[in-house]
Amino acid sequence: MDQPRTARTYLLVLLFIGLRGFGNLLLAFGTKHLPAVLGVHPAAYLQAMLDPAVAAGIAMLIFALFTRMALLSVADLSFVLPVTAVGYVLAEVLGKVFLHEEVTAIRWLAAFLIFAGVAVVGSTPQNTTKEARTE
Repeated sequence: MDQPRTARTYLLVLLFIGLRGFGNLLLAFGTKHLPAVLGVHPAAYLQAMLDPAVAAGIAMLIFALFTRMALLSVADLSFVLPVTAVGYVLAEVLGKVFLHEEVTAIRWLAAFLIFAGVAVVGSTPQNTTKEARTE
């Protein structure tokens, strides 16, 4: 596989993980600071979307979706999904650091196992299909 394509793939992976991680962080932060608990009424969700943190989180998650689409156009699904799972580790760290969430030892162990799995999958070829991909 040529270097520019590999570099682009890993840049897309990093962009996706960052957008999804920080987008979810903003959603969690924004919804935890709303005056009312979100429930059955759709109006509460519409009002929540007006919160700047929630709106920014939604925008970041939309861009994450577009980034995932671009990533899937250059790499196999069997590569993309496991490699982007490192975002779960990022979410755990962001929750601990910014939201002051309690993270138990078992969750840290789970994060380590995810990270180890990502390292293994990340060392494999990005494309294993026999078809030639066109740019």
